[in-house]
Amino acid sequence: MPLSHDHIRTNVESYLARHPHERPHLHGLLEALDRTGDDIASRSTFSGHVTCSVIVVDPLGRVLHVLHLASGKVLAPGGHAEPGDESLAQAALRELHEETGIPSQAVVPWPGYETVPFDIDTHDIDARPGKGEPAHQHFDFRFLFRSHTEAGAPIVPREEEVGGIEWRPMDQAASPSLREKLLRLTPPVEPGTASASALIHNDRGQYLLHLRDFFPGRIWEPGMWSLLGGGREPQDATLEHTVRRELSEEAGLSLADLTPFGTEYATNDAGATVPIAIYAGRWNGDPRELHLTEGVMLAWFSPADLHRLRIADTTKDLVRRHAAGLPATRSGSAPEAERPASPRGTVPNIIGVHLYLERPDGTVLLGLRHPDSAFAPSTWHVLAGHCEQENAIACLIREAHEEAGLLIERKDVELVHVVHHIGKPEYPPRMGLFFRPRTWSGEPELREPDKCTQWKFWNPAALPDDLVPYTRLAIEKIQNGELYSETGWPA
Repeated sequence: MPLSHDHIRTNVESYLARHPHERPHLHGLLEALDRTGDDIASRSTFSGHVTCSVIVVDPLGRVLHVLHLASGKVLAPGGHAEPGDESLAQAALRELHEETGIPSQAVVPWPGYETVPFDIDTHDIDARPGKGEPAHQHFDFRFLFRSHTEAGAPIVPREEEVGGIEWRPMDQAASPSLREKLLRLTPPVEPGTASASALIHNDRGQYLLHLRDFFPGRIWEPGMWSLLGGGREPQDATLEHTVRRELSEEAGLSLADLTPFGTEYATNDAGATVPIAIYAGRWNGDPRELHLTEGVMLAWFSPADLHRLRIADTTKDLVRRHAAGLPATRSGSAPEAERPASPRGTVPNIIGVHLYLERPDGTVLLGLRHPDSAFAPSTWHVLAGHCEQENAIACLIREAHEEAGLLIERKDVELVHVVHHIGKPEYPPRMGLFFRPRTWSGEPELREPDKCTQWKFWNPAALPDDLVPYTRLAIEKIQNGELYSETGWPA
């Protein structure tokens, strides 16, 4: 089956977690992912589609290039995804073999890039009337590998596609964005320092977690719930071999299918940031029947229960991100009697949309709410409103025009923060979405004086004292580049 949008989006978000400044450059790709009905994994989708490339670095630090006959350009090996490809990385390795004869076994992922693209490039493709192809865009996912030996695998170019092979120094790589990243590479990490974990889920939308032994100073995350997994050992050819070995050794568990999901970044006892390759797999067994050799126990948990556990925030976010991408028939198919009850029952959460309007000088727009306002009277707040029968960005555009006369286009809007907050226990919980427009038209004007009596731009380092608390928190988090926060919930 073709590559899913969820798989592609996970690769994009993992990449943007490392390169957040590239989000505007990938706007077209993100917009294509949001369009319904467009299969961007298919080469026949001419609003723009995915291609996959392999960046192979040999032991001398040279980068493999091929002359593509179709374009007449010297590029990294690569091409379109095919329906049989199980992942973007696998599509890139298939293209490597087809174009150069180099098998996937002859290369290994560069440590730290096992599950995340090294580079994503978008570029225009000219129309080819002879083949009935209009002008369109390629979204090229580039994966970084290194060859095993000095001699490397024998290269047999595919004559109908490739006109020649060339090994170039990193500073002469054909792509400028690729060249910049290659020159910043650190030497490969030794196998023993890399790690991999398994994100195992069942058909009821639950996740298998491992309660670790409480041995402070002797093991990582003592007494906490975590994913099964561990460090790479010399006999592991890939990090998939690592995670399969760890599953077998720790729990006697063997899964038929494991697919790369992303990379988690954890902090070890020395304070260093450690990348952990995450592989996802499905299993519907009873963890009580497994033979656990390390830790205290294994158990299933739904994403809604994670807040009750002693668990790393990075692991919680990882589980929730994976759960959000599951089809509804899988994440919500459990019979009602089998579902763990939530602590206080299911309640609707109100969605509030907020405008984070930042001028080039760094100042942020706030409005002084009317003294008779039901919410936060005589208090400063960002321009905000509740979602009606509309999507969140449409709500933002409407509220900005109705309240302040500002004109904002959908393509210029980006999500910069989400705050999940609650006032008093009897109040419904709220999800506050903060959006930043990269550009807009107009100057703020008082169009609804019964709601707001003044607009003013404030320095984020000198905000007014009478500011809505969760707004203050959100502005601080946005300034720090943090995407999510919570406030008002009991500890």
